[in-house]
Amino acid sequence: MPDAAGHLPFYYGSISRADAEEFLKLAGMVDGMFLIRQCLRTLGGYVLSMVFNLQFYHYPVERQLSGTYAILGGKPHCGPAELCEYYSKDADGLCCILRRPCNRPSGVECQPGIFDNIRDNMIREYVRQAWKLEGDALEQAIISQAPQVEKLIASIAHEKMTWYHSNTSRDEAERKLYSGAQPDGKFLIRERKESGTFALSVVYGKTIYHYKIEHDKSGKYSIPEGTKFDALWQLVEYLKLKCDGVITALREACPNGSTSAGICSAPPSLPKNRQASNHCDGYTPEPSLGGEKSRILPMDTSVYDSPYSDPEEVKERKVFLKRELLLIDEVELGAGNFAFVKKGVYKMKKRQIDVAIKILKMENENQALVKDEMMKEAEIMHQLDNPYIVRMIGVCQAECLMLVMEMASAGPLNKFLSSKKDEVPVNNIVELMHQVSLGMKYLEEHNFVHRDLAARNVLLVNQHYAKISDFGLSKALALDDNYYKARTGGKWPLKWYAPECIQYKKFSSRSDVWSYGITMWEAFTYGQKPYKKLKSTEVLGFIQRNERLPCPTDCPKEMYELMLDCWTFKMQDRPSFENVESRMRIFYYSVAEKTEGASSASANENTEG
Repeated sequence: MPDAAGHLPFYYGSISRADAEEFLKLAGMVDGMFLIRQCLRTLGGYVLSMVFNLQFYHYPVERQLSGTYAILGGKPHCGPAELCEYYSKDADGLCCILRRPCNRPSGVECQPGIFDNIRDNMIREYVRQAWKLEGDALEQAIISQAPQVEKLIASIAHEKMTWYHSNTSRDEAERKLYSGAQPDGKFLIRERKESGTFALSVVYGKTIYHYKIEHDKSGKYSIPEGTKFDALWQLVEYLKLKCDGVITALREACPNGSTSAGICSAPPSLPKNRQASNHCDGYTPEPSLGGEKSRILPMDTSVYDSPYSDPEEVKERKVFLKRELLLIDEVELGAGNFAFVKKGVYKMKKRQIDVAIKILKMENENQALVKDEMMKEAEIMHQLDNPYIVRMIGVCQAECLMLVMEMASAGPLNKFLSSKKDEVPVNNIVELMHQVSLGMKYLEEHNFVHRDLAARNVLLVNQHYAKISDFGLSKALALDDNYYKARTGGKWPLKWYAPECIQYKKFSSRSDVWSYGITMWEAFTYGQKPYKKLKSTEVLGFIQRNERLPCPTDCPKEMYELMLDCWTFKMQDRPSFENVESRMRIFYYSVAEKTEGASSASANENTEG
């Protein structure tokens, strides 16, 4: 997977902040002089380092799930080059505009990071084994899937590092470190007896020091009270540059004798294939290379990638669409008090896509108010671009106001599950709810509060692909805000709301987590309504008595435990969506692996019989 900044002459790759400042010094310290380097803390991210008034400024550039790049609080851009071009015309929060690139001196090569050397092989093996692909099909899958898979791969990349010693006791670690020379900074990382926890063992002054590595609820790694990182290898690379709570900087790895970086197998939790016997209407399973029938996956559908994944389409992207590019079918998908939804086709530059068109009813008495609300919904949705969120293509103002959204033809999750209970196994529900957690994690990362997450607002492209919809109540929070406080009540879905929403009209990502727990309950009960015997006004008292919805029949205990955590009364004690997604992912792969193992055993028994 090529580096998005690799072609830029002012991109230095994996260099330290000190090295970046040294290059800028050597180049003359001119106001607006800048370079780009790899960011150690965020996967796929960069740092813009620049000079102003003889001082250095460093701005992290985050790669978002949509594939765009943005400085915190700034506008998203197609790539690092486009970002730099924008800031060369408008400072927009920087210390000054970018004026002069600090190009790499002759003979200075772009420095690859430690993860760069093994990432591509690991992603390739993961996609190959997960979807059983080869040749051109494999290459196309890698292109579309790599951004989604990269974080998962990064979380287990430490297993490929020479310094990683799994299942190594403290005494054994000391024996290994004392073997041979013992220079200051010689180190290894070992797995502790407590599953999933690690320790750093490092030599200094011929003495070995041991440090516990904390792994918090959000999935971050750190030395106690130190800087936190998404991956273990990021922490190690950082400690090579700074002590940060360790007695000395890390220097020489104590080799484990077996790891060969760059040669990698699939993650241990990865199922060997992910077939399923059931599928919904709306797609046809395609044969795999082995001649078997395999179900379609999100990445195989036309609605997985952004409609604007082509840079040429991005240039043309506008909120308002031309009426002549929109074909409206007579088929009505649904209707409400103020609008109805029809099928349609939107003609883009190079292709046309199926869309759902939300059309404002002309005879509505409160048309001006409803139109204003629809435009607010459009403004929210237009900022979002994620495979697990229904994307808004644009707004069309013609015979009436129309919101044009991508199609999810299998309909709402609750109706689908209630009508196909015998066809949808529990592991399929886990899969769909994991996808919902990915979409909600994206909203959390981008400071959006949904306020109406429920199974009715999760739409299915097919039985194995879910998207979050209906952003009519959603709010974008200011960067420094943790919650939104509604000024008015209105008709709210109280049975999906957290206590602070009902009591104080306070909404946050943590209140969305509560709603996610209710949505999980709906899914595992195959579309039942929550708190069936209670009126909406009685729900808060039920919660305050520390009562909760019961565990659905056949629901895995791990899933119900997650629901209960989502329904923690105090907002601050609930898990984040980053934590929820991590737990859903781990459980989903473990269930998929067991299902595959059982299927293989059954097939073997049938063959032998």
